[in-house]
Amino acid sequence: MSVTRRYHAPVWDEPVVLELGAPGRRGFVPPAPWSDDTDDAPLLPESLLRTAPPELPELAEYEARRHYLHLAQETLGMMGISLFGTCTMKHNPSVNEAVAARPEVAAVHPRQDPSTYQGLLGIVHALGEGLKNLSGMDAFSFQPGGGADAAFLHVCVTRAYHASRGELAQRRQIVTTAQAHPCNPATAAAAGFEVVTLPVEEDGYPSLEALQAAIGPQTAALMVNNPDDMGIYNPHIKQWVEAVHEVGGLCFYDHANFNGVMTRVQAADLGFDACMFMLHKTFGVPKGGGGPAVGAYGCSAELARFLPGPVIAEVDGAFVLEEPEQGVGRVREYLGNVHQLVKAYSWLRAMGTDGLREAADLSVLANNYMEQRILQVPGVTRSLPGLGDPRLEMTRFSMAEVTAETGVTAVDVQNRMSDFGIDAMWLSHEPWIVPEPFTPEAGEMWSKEDIDTWIDVLAHVLDEARTDPELVRTAPHRQVVAKIDPSGLDDPDGWATTWRAYVRKHGPRAAREGATA
Repeated sequence: MSVTRRYHAPVWDEPVVLELGAPGRRGFVPPAPWSDDTDDAPLLPESLLRTAPPELPELAEYEARRHYLHLAQETLGMMGISLFGTCTMKHNPSVNEAVAARPEVAAVHPRQDPSTYQGLLGIVHALGEGLKNLSGMDAFSFQPGGGADAAFLHVCVTRAYHASRGELAQRRQIVTTAQAHPCNPATAAAAGFEVVTLPVEEDGYPSLEALQAAIGPQTAALMVNNPDDMGIYNPHIKQWVEAVHEVGGLCFYDHANFNGVMTRVQAADLGFDACMFMLHKTFGVPKGGGGPAVGAYGCSAELARFLPGPVIAEVDGAFVLEEPEQGVGRVREYLGNVHQLVKAYSWLRAMGTDGLREAADLSVLANNYMEQRILQVPGVTRSLPGLGDPRLEMTRFSMAEVTAETGVTAVDVQNRMSDFGIDAMWLSHEPWIVPEPFTPEAGEMWSKEDIDTWIDVLAHVLDEARTDPELVRTAPHRQVVAKIDPSGLDDPDGWATTWRAYVRKHGPRAAREGATA
């Protein structure tokens, strides 16, 4: 497969759907009411009746079908080779979509009596049991709508735990590291804690001595990733947990990077009080463009009393919903994104323990193969280059040498690679502690040919940066959307995420104003 193969994303000059059609066009006309009831009373209470018709497009059926067919043909999102680090972009089996769409799942109303959807409750309960086996935790909540939500639930549980012991006024600090995911310090601050961030040292993580100097009777919790986004595993993590426990703090394991250590590491074995799994990454569930996601939060029996309700319990062979005695309150409606839980359960059962272990092994193997090839590309270095040990399922690299030589940045390279059918690569969380970073992650899904193609494109674009830097700086050139002017993106007067907001701020477009039947 050659990097110079012909590629161009399909492009349609397609307006938004609200700019199409004309007044009076219909794809479906509902029949007149069949009832002979002559009662003039409204079918809905007055307070629920619209005062004006909804702002909906008026289209014939063929127009609607054509519009969405065009959008489906365009490359609007991640549809190429996507080695998107820290997000574990893996195959999402289509059969799981079909299962989650079944009426036994999709048509269930959360306010039904639990006796009427025992099967669905059984699936969610069984998923919790599977995650207990992987983590060693005693209880799980699936309410959090993503990893950051799960981190926030932990700081809420931390607050409740220390309050129950009469120590909350004293324990005001949460300790994290410079390489922890930003949701950990952000959620700690949002919950009212002071954040203590430990800097990364020469071996890729803060020293145990630095941690010990930072903790004490003021410490509420430790929140860390391991491995981090540089692919480095802290071998002293068990001593870290013991040190925090000695001063009375809790320990939270952010498992966003669990993919490469599945079946190899149990949070409870390392002493952690709680952990989080991203089902929309590690467990084969679609990310869905920012949602719906699930941050599965697991904790010890000591903390289970603080979980948000309802939780599922098995009593005399039946599944019931219970409220924990000191629950912190809802963090999301009902049981969370239940259809995503069904997909994760299906994926987990299909993989089995042996499959999970093989997937982790393949992820680590692919990462180290990829690293050997990438480091042969001129101008690319590895984060913390003095560390020669193999990395786990992802490694952060730097193209700072290329930027210094050509002025072409990592963002420019990211845009240009999309011209070859490569999805935008992951750079780094902010703030960057590695200059001009990029962080690929192959996982267990991508073939050797895919990985080779990705690296060949990277090498080709970096060569272009030296021979024709303006070509790279002005990319993309073969995508649906060309490079936009970012100068107004931060102007709130221009924001319009809905059609109503657009019309309010800018007025209807000429195409809409001039539409005729």
